[in-house]
Amino acid sequence: MSAGAGPHHSVPMTQAQINQHHQQQQQANHLAKLRSRKPTDKNLPDGVEEIMVGEGNLGACYKQLRDLERRFDATMTRKRLDIVDSLGRNAKRYKTLRIWISNTVEDQFWQNNGLNVDTFDFSSNLESSYRVKIEGRLLDDEYELEADEEEPKAGETEADGDKMETDTPSKNKAKAAPAKRPRLSHFFKALTVDFDRQKSRQGAETSVEWKKPDRTPAGSGNLPAMADFDEFTFKRNGDENMNITINLYRHEDPERFELSPELAEIVDMREATRQEAALALWEYIKLMGLQEDEEKRNFRCDDLLRKIIPREMGYIPHLNDYLTPHLRPLPPIKLPYTIRVDEEFHRNPTPTIYDVRVAVDDPLRQKLLPFLHNPSYAAMLKEVALLDDQLATIVQAVAHSKAKHTFLASMADDPVGFVRAWLSSQKRDLEIIMGEATRGGGEDAAGDEWRRGGRDSIWATPNARESVNVLLAKQPLKL
Repeated sequence: MSAGAGPHHSVPMTQAQINQHHQQQQQANHLAKLRSRKPTDKNLPDGVEEIMVGEGNLGACYKQLRDLERRFDATMTRKRLDIVDSLGRNAKRYKTLRIWISNTVEDQFWQNNGLNVDTFDFSSNLESSYRVKIEGRLLDDEYELEADEEEPKAGETEADGDKMETDTPSKNKAKAAPAKRPRLSHFFKALTVDFDRQKSRQGAETSVEWKKPDRTPAGSGNLPAMADFDEFTFKRNGDENMNITINLYRHEDPERFELSPELAEIVDMREATRQEAALALWEYIKLMGLQEDEEKRNFRCDDLLRKIIPREMGYIPHLNDYLTPHLRPLPPIKLPYTIRVDEEFHRNPTPTIYDVRVAVDDPLRQKLLPFLHNPSYAAMLKEVALLDDQLATIVQAVAHSKAKHTFLASMADDPVGFVRAWLSSQKRDLEIIMGEATRGGGEDAAGDEWRRGGRDSIWATPNARESVNVLLAKQPLKL
């Protein structure tokens, strides 16, 4: 039997479900009524300072505290927005990463006991080899660099804009960064080594390549052990000095690109993130007044812009599309090194040192994050809201007390005139409620019907009873 394709009919509610729904609706209406009558005014009524008793002007002190609270809330809100804006910009700082490159050798002919190359004795089965070590440490303090610069250097050269020097790493290791500092693998996503092919042995495996793996699953956010290191070593066979080039591919978030000469001429930057390049291009358009007056999304192209946008008119929402052909991956950092296997060098080996400029997160970022992700912030807001409700209730009680004081003071000053005015006001309000008020508004409560008492007086009429009910209904609702 096939089921029908039509819509299913809803099951009718039972009487118990209907009663439960009705009770829930009544409770929701009652809570809404309570919320609507909930006091919210936290300002003292005017003139309350004049009737307060006690030492000092408490009303003026309260107003000063309220003004201080408003300024404090405004300051806190502004600072919080500044923190959010600062974290959103993902600000970076540049520091120095010092890299030591050294090599050791094994089973070289001069290391064998009594073996001489002139004896033509090649009975040993050991193959000469070398081991290259690349070690990096982040220098946090500027005085570390100054102290190292005062040391004599055995040799200096330049490679890709980075300083190279020869020095002993022992004293620098004493200044090594603590474990919490970013490690060598944090700054690079790949590492390759290019060998001098002219001196490479035929058929020997000389390629060296490392790529940073993806982060571990389950959202742990931690890198595997093979991607979190300060030292990188590799071993190869060889018995001759060899020149190599170590290529380090930067790992930056957000990624930085090399700008084409045409784009660099406009934005005056050679390297930038996509967002920085788009913002700089937009600033150039505004500075040169190229934006259309009628259609703000369009802009005119001058001679420089036509080199990257081959048209007379550009479209601002497509700035990223215009930039894409002019953004190129940054070239790797190239560190040349000579692998030394001779005995003379290894009598007193000295590593080669490079200082590489790397981008790190602003150290204030980790200190600012707790201000936005503090678990006690929500509980504090609830406590402040509860205190505000209590304060509003107290202020309402003060307002009622002031009204009673005004009532009694007016009665004490002129009882006859006050009672006459109050009765006239109550009569007018009652007639308005009952729909019997006239347009003239000349009600007078001094007539005989208002002064006469007894069963047939006006005080025994339904209007008087309704007036009393209205007066009682104005009492504050207890929450």
